[in-house]
Amino acid sequence: MTLLDAAPRTAQTSAPVLDVLAERWSPRAFDPDAVLEPGALAGVFEAARWAPSANNSQPWRFIIARRGTATFDTIANALMGFNQAWAGSAAALVVNVAIVADADGKPTPWAQYDLGQAVAHLSVQAHAEGLHVHQMGGFDRDAISAAFELEERFVPTSVMTIGKLGDAAALPDALREREIAPRQRLALDEIVLLND
Repeated sequence: MTLLDAAPRTAQTSAPVLDVLAERWSPRAFDPDAVLEPGALAGVFEAARWAPSANNSQPWRFIIARRGTATFDTIANALMGFNQAWAGSAAALVVNVAIVADADGKPTPWAQYDLGQAVAHLSVQAHAEGLHVHQMGGFDRDAISAAFELEERFVPTSVMTIGKLGDAAALPDALREREIAPRQRLALDEIVLLND
């Protein structure tokens, strides 16, 4: 079963949105042979760099690891649960880090929100460049912090895969079903609390 057999991937939106937003989705099936050449992620991380942040503080950092490196293996080994069953096929793993305090120890309360915006910009740019991103919360934060000797104020917040789309048939049964299932979201009126 390939993704050609799957439900349509383009979101059926209730109002028009940019094509790149409607087409972006988070696969688990990545091409295990796809390689990201040096510089291939420059535009993706440039998009993250230009995301908005409180006081233009840019409280985000990234640990980028290409498949086949020791850094990739370190991140992959910190993944938890079923994430280990599929994420190793991606061309790269990235740890998204929020800087939750400045160098003087003063909290930066919007850091994780700002990091989320940077990753959102990154994921849309990646899709526009023919890449796919999948974000994960299931990983051992302490293991990542220790492995990369991160300061206490540098908090690993999520890990994402980046790569080329693969074949859903290569996934374990339970993940394959999720991969090809129709995309769903709450209705617009369910997520807007008030619209005066």
